[in-house]
Amino acid sequence: MSKWPGKYVIGLTGNIATGKSIVRRMLEHLGAYTIDADTLSHRAIAKGAPGYQPVLDTFGKFILDANGEINRAKLGRLVFSDPEALQDLEAIVHPLVEHAIDLMIRRAGQRVIVIEAIKLLEGKLVGACDTVWTTFAPEAIQKARLIQKRGMSAQEAIQRIQAQPSQDIKTAAARVVIQNAGSFADTWKQVVSAWKDISPITGTAPVIVRKAGAGELAVQRGRPRDSANIAALITRLSNGKRPISQDDVMAAFGDKAFLLLIADKHLVGLAGWQVENLVARSTEFYLDPAITVSPALKILVTEVEHASQDLQCEASLLFLPPHLAEQEDVWKELGYARRTPQTLGVQAWQDAALESQPSNTILLFKQLRQDRVLRPI
Repeated sequence: MSKWPGKYVIGLTGNIATGKSIVRRMLEHLGAYTIDADTLSHRAIAKGAPGYQPVLDTFGKFILDANGEINRAKLGRLVFSDPEALQDLEAIVHPLVEHAIDLMIRRAGQRVIVIEAIKLLEGKLVGACDTVWTTFAPEAIQKARLIQKRGMSAQEAIQRIQAQPSQDIKTAAARVVIQNAGSFADTWKQVVSAWKDISPITGTAPVIVRKAGAGELAVQRGRPRDSANIAALITRLSNGKRPISQDDVMAAFGDKAFLLLIADKHLVGLAGWQVENLVARSTEFYLDPAITVSPALKILVTEVEHASQDLQCEASLLFLPPHLAEQEDVWKELGYARRTPQTLGVQAWQDAALESQPSNTILLFKQLRQDRVLRPI
């Protein structure tokens, strides 16, 4: 039993590039509250955060970039080639991350909690979990993913893979092993099957209905079964400039969620939305020109916020095409302001904007929480 009463805690682990984050997002789609411990460890050493100065004192200022931030790539090359240096880094970071995780779980409203951590089995967290899941992928697929998705050289990829314990250790310790070498659909089936053992799945996504103008609009969370309708809407509303298939949408569910706007049982709009590092990023907005823009935006963005707050997000970033950003009365009413990434103040928020902003979009920002995790000191 976990140390958090009323919570069922899944410890999710797996070696690098085996698809842990994809499985974590799938569990989030199914109703779990998920925590990326590895991302929290990055946040713990951001400039001004509790781990920043201890890391500098241990490794030296040569790891800083031009902005005074710790260059994680440089730090990574150092610690992954020196086991003692890695232990020194972990002794600084792990207690901070454990404290943050405890805080997040205690204030979470969801019953099922997922903690993703690459070194789950090596630390204290595993003893606080009710069960352990692990992801598995053959080494050749790990290498290909690191080269394609992270821009590593073949040598760097092999070094990262071989610096970790054998995958057999994690599969032997896990109650659930997700084979993540195939399609998104195949992985999704495995996750849903394992989920059924711990939490009943409702047949439909929750729907929130609100009056908007002369009719009713509803917002519901998209599920992989909605992928054909989502693909058809995006293809139609982009006037063919972004043709997308059902398989493309299925794959996108590994990175984001979709909030669907429904009118008279028809899909008339959507927001593509994801949460990473406690920052909500809405990177896609599609609205049918036949509906009134203002009420549609209000209900859609309001539900983005509600879903983000359920996941304890500190900030909401909207990346809007110019014609939607011009709805200034809507954004003023909802409390959003135009910003640039450099003016967001908190490093994690700046990083989120720089990582996620699509080209030809305008950034709107709103702070959702004052009580931040790993706040600067």
